Amino acid sequence: MSASPSPAPSASSPTAAAPTEERVHEALKTVLDPEIRRPITDLDMVRGVAIDAGGDGAVVTVGIALTTSGCPLRDTIISDVTAAVEKVGGVARVVVDMTVMTDDERTALRMKLRGGVAEPVIPFSQPDNLTRVYAVASGKGGVGKSTVTANLAAAMAADGLKVGVLDADVYGFSIPRMLGVEHPPTKVDDMILPPVAGDVKVISIGMFTQPGRPVVWRGPMLHRALQQFLADVFWGDLDVLLLDLPPGTGDIAISVAQLLPNAELLVVTTPQLAAAEVAERAGSMAQATSQKVVGVIENMSWLEQSDGSRLEIFGAGGGQRVADELGKTLETDVPLLGQIPLEVSLREGGDSGQPSVRTATDSPAADVLRDIARTLGHRSRGLAGRKLAISPVG
Repeated sequence: MSASPSPAPSASSPTAAAPTEERVHEALKTVLDPEIRRPITDLDMVRGVAIDAGGDGAVVTVGIALTTSGCPLRDTIISDVTAAVEKVGGVARVVVDMTVMTDDERTALRMKLRGGVAEPVIPFSQPDNLTRVYAVASGKGGVGKSTVTANLAAAMAADGLKVGVLDADVYGFSIPRMLGVEHPPTKVDDMILPPVAGDVKVISIGMFTQPGRPVVWRGPMLHRALQQFLADVFWGDLDVLLLDLPPGTGDIAISVAQLLPNAELLVVTTPQLAAAEVAERAGSMAQATSQKVVGVIENMSWLEQSDGSRLEIFGAGGGQRVADELGKTLETDVPLLGQIPLEVSLREGGDSGQPSVRTATDSPAADVLRDIARTLGHRSRGLAGRKLAISPVG
């Protein structure tokens, strides 16, 4: 009669393999800083590992240095470190000992994040940067530009792209609410770490103002704020950056053209003739600024009725008209990327901070937005800025 096999030792069993510093460090490589989205080991946040072996398993103490003493995601880091180290065989308990980086350590971190450059620069305007930058514009307010921006960002992130949103609508900011931002930005001296909501990095002037207080700024202040959001914020390696512009062709639109000459315009309109005519003017600004209009999105196109018919509340044809007229003015093809029907779920998603593309699986509007996001997120890029693996032959 054969003997029954002995059960495998558990992580806390005295016979389990004792943890080593090397194995603990390997586990810590899987822990990402929730704001910077890079391993804490790469960011020099791990201050040391101490292992106290015991009869029921080892107690592992991990020293972690936060970028700032008031880090809003301190508890998240503790939880993630604990969960990662507990998976190491032979660990019975994990203790996370929190400290704060010194001034010199923060300076070194900023330089590392900026690729060795001490002073901030706008990464998206550098010749070798391959981030696709889309400025979402409209002629009039109230056409759903911010709703479109938030849903496109969420849809792109769901497809695995690294996405950032800059809420450039300084007077009418709404992106933080629409994307469900729950934490303020973290400052590492003069560097700003943007909060992350649903895998989307977000920055907005609304994160720096008192609730209910208006922003009363003129042109130079607006330009400086936009410049700071582009240069001082650590965006990391993004696939796509979306800018939610204020309506019209004012100071912010001009500053975007100056600071981000490679940004492409995405024009949002409704089917209504009055809105379409104003949207044409916003899109035609690209001619003066030498920017490209990547396409037109028609929002609030119709309201689906219970019998399957469509009620065109704001008329019909405005989006196609804008695309056709801009194509003539700019002498290039400007496509109508999609028509988004009116749906309560879009409004509810914006109010709750859960964009419809994340939650509404049977929504025609969300389906259209997902299709547009895939079109924009996976557009082929030219060779501009790419480094080719070639060298001259002697």
